[in-house]
Amino acid sequence: WLRKMARLIINQRIRVMNAAFKQPFNRVFIKGQKTRWGSCSKQRNLSFNWRLVMAPLPVIDYVVAHELAHLVEMNHSRKFWALVEQIYPGYSLHRAWLKENGRLLTL
Repeated sequence: WLRKMARLIINQRIRVMNAAFKQPFNRVFIKGQKTRWGSCSKQRNLSFNWRLVMAPLPVIDYVVAHELAHLVEMNHSRKFWALVEQIYPGYSLHRAWLKENGRLLTL
């Protein structure tokens, strides 16, 4: 059930956040990664951890923005972080929340 909810919410947030950014991507996967909240492959596939469904919506939005930015910049350069800011202004507060509380998103 949590995976289904994660898929629904994350797909909806991708549609909303990518409406203005307009970056094409391939597929969206919901996985149970141990050490990542999301990833973007060279094939333009986006993967997200199902545990994000337990996080506040602004935190989910931050992870979605982070992975959408990787569609343009496949690194964590200044240019990458500027893209994240463009997609989701004020993301740093939610990034900090995830760093501090992410370990609590478990069953």
